[in-house]
Amino acid sequence: MFRLSKKSEAKLVGVKPVLVRVVRRAIEITAIDFGVICGLRTPAEQRRLVAAGASQTMKSKHLTGNAVDLMAYIGRRASWELNLYDDIAEAMRQAAIMENAKICWGAAWHIPDIRLFHGPMSQAMAQYIALRRSQGKRPFIDGPHFQVE
Repeated sequence: MFRLSKKSEAKLVGVKPVLVRVVRRAIEITAIDFGVICGLRTPAEQRRLVAAGASQTMKSKHLTGNAVDLMAYIGRRASWELNLYDDIAEAMRQAAIMENAKICWGAAWHIPDIRLFHGPMSQAMAQYIALRRSQGKRPFIDGPHFQVE
């Protein structure tokens, strides 16, 4: 069983309580360790991220405390390997069910509530990619991102 570090807990300050509960529950049930790398952002922080191309909008849910970004860890090493994030999404889905919270995942934007998706989260991501390609659009995969309305 994993737990959030003090640094991760500090990143949850200002985040909507329902999302905080989901993240805390998910860390207890996840097969992949993770930490919180971003919670509430200021408008200035968001502007810098948009200017750098790290975010696509000034209407980010991070500005209202409705989003978190999570970082996967293998041992003490941070990892961006996408397959780890669908495992984290599985834990977030289970935690969302337990906390009765509507959660959207940044690698399956077409599903507004991952609690309602039947199948592995890797399949949800694959469906999103296929949908965007069928629309002639590039998918925007943000595996670390989870948000509430």
